[in-house]
Amino acid sequence: MKKIVSIIALAMAVTVSANAQSFLGSLMGGIFEKKGESAQTTATTTQNSNIASTIGNIVSGLAGTVYSAPVSLNGTYTYNGIAVSATSSEGGVLANLAGTAVTSGIESKADEYLAKVGIKPGALTFTFNAEDNTFTMNAGAISVPGKYKVGDGEKTVTLTFGKTFQFLCMTGTLESTPGGAKMLFTVDKAMSLIKKIVGKLGESSSQVSGIAKLAEGYDNYRIGFKLVK
Repeated sequence: MKKIVSIIALAMAVTVSANAQSFLGSLMGGIFEKKGESAQTTATTTQNSNIASTIGNIVSGLAGTVYSAPVSLNGTYTYNGIAVSATSSEGGVLANLAGTAVTSGIESKADEYLAKVGIKPGALTFTFNAEDNTFTMNAGAISVPGKYKVGDGEKTVTLTFGKTFQFLCMTGTLESTPGGAKMLFTVDKAMSLIKKIVGKLGESSSQVSGIAKLAEGYDNYRIGFKLVK
């Protein structure tokens, strides 16, 4: 029994992918099978299989889940690439794809789109002033002021831009990252901001329209910015 518990604990301590359900199902099923191979009845085998499947479901549900400390926005943050978040339901298990090869591939392609219109790491900055909750976004020669509000235990952020961007208001999640933060918004809001930036830079927004389609087929697709302080 101690061996079984140790294996479960080890598996749950590791960040797993969406295939964890089948992996643990096979692993635990094999353990139970060997433990009582000669005396197993059909009913017991089914019960053990259900237990293994349940363990797989629990761990798969945690896939990609990473604790993020609250973020106290203040100071200047530099854009370091597109951030993407999505979930996928495979075999009835909802898995967070953050930080996996799936989201990394989407982010890489999105960065390619933006690089063509001059939005590269270092080309965009956000300066937040916690004293009066104002911010300024700088992209090339343009400077756009606005107001911001951090909520939900510093886990969400609302950006309200000024007249330059037609008072665009967008609320998204705020996550801490090593050396900075990550802001993620719904696709429509994120694309609205990106297209406004691209337009102010004198480029055609049609060149970045494909970003919204990169994760079609996934659930809860959100786009945002990786920021380095």
